[in-house]
Amino acid sequence: MSSSATIAKERLYSQLATNFANINRALMRTAALAEDLEEQLQAMRVFVGLDAAKFMAVSSVLPVDEDPGSVEANTTAR
Repeated sequence: MSSSATIAKERLYSQLATNFANINRALMRTAALAEDLEEQLQAMRVFVGLDAAKFMAVSSVLPVDEDPGSVEANTTAR
């Protein structure tokens, strides 16, 4: 193999190694972001559960209207 072919081959292997390193960094960043997303989704589940519990508690205390479309019944019942 000629020296120019060897140099070209080494250059290509160097580029390949650099690309693999970049892919590795991107995969590590993606894994970290996926962990963050998992934590945020769990926090959202907790928040939604608490919010739903508050909604049910408030709705159980409010009077039931005969006509659900009546705005006057909602404002005068309080």
